Amino acid sequence: MTERAEKALRLGTRRSKLAMAQSGHVAEAVTRLTGRPVELVEITTYGDTSREHLAQIGGTGVFVTALRDALLAGEVDFAVHSLKDLPTAQPEDLTLAAIPLREDPRDVLVARDGLTFDRLPNGARVGTGSPRRMAQLNAHARALGLEIETVPIRGNVDTRIGYVRSGELDAVVLAAAGLNRIGRIDEVTDFLSVDAVLPAPGQGALAVECLTGNSDLIAALAGLDDPHTRVAVTAERSLLAALEAGCSAPVGALADLPADAADVHELRLRGVVGTTDGSTLVQLSTTGPVPTSHDAAVALGRELADEMLAKGAAGLMGERAL
Repeated sequence: MTERAEKALRLGTRRSKLAMAQSGHVAEAVTRLTGRPVELVEITTYGDTSREHLAQIGGTGVFVTALRDALLAGEVDFAVHSLKDLPTAQPEDLTLAAIPLREDPRDVLVARDGLTFDRLPNGARVGTGSPRRMAQLNAHARALGLEIETVPIRGNVDTRIGYVRSGELDAVVLAAAGLNRIGRIDEVTDFLSVDAVLPAPGQGALAVECLTGNSDLIAALAGLDDPHTRVAVTAERSLLAALEAGCSAPVGALADLPADAADVHELRLRGVVGTTDGSTLVQLSTTGPVPTSHDAAVALGRELADEMLAKGAAGLMGERAL
């Protein structure tokens, strides 16, 4: 075996249990594809060490910048991000070499006593660090005739579920994909329908990034790419970018196949923006042919964003891009 074949590829990852789990899955897949060992390089990001709420520290890029710096410095060969953490503007010197098949994009409830969302008591304290979730949870509760209190929280999965186990909160809302990846999906008490709560743009998807100049690695990583996932998340992120919103803004988006689709040639893109108390939501959707190019997916997102802005979406977002 040549020395080149034996040399381990260095994969940059955040240190959290979830990040390590999803990076581990990618590492195994890359080894299967290339025959080369992959070594995980743990990197601490600002988002991991700051105790402030994400909405306060700006959200956009706080979990990403340190990984990208390590790539640019040559300390790692490629990096794995949760796609929903990525800023929408892609640096020229970095390439999204693969967007693997998406996990379940839904949000889920982990509540005390096995409660589903519609069975929560009036005044229930529901923890989430996301303005997007707050806006939709409050609106959903109101539609069900419930009153809930959304409580801003931070921390890893253990910390968040711990608030429920200790009785400090009645429930927390998390991403199904993360719980699936760390083997804790059985703790979910309710899967929240995307008809009620749209996920963050790109939720459930991973992004595998490397230097634009590393053509051999880009070619190798392409084997991990899922074209349908890429088209869907490109449309979602285009919507987010056209709304000029950061990833901590209260924007939800999902591109998927219509539930009644007879074939897979149609893609439905849904978007929502709302005030965090849920009193005002702008929620629109569009359905069209599945985009066959990056530009077509971007155009789909922009088109829906323009309609949402015309309906007053801009006035509902707390964080605007500079």
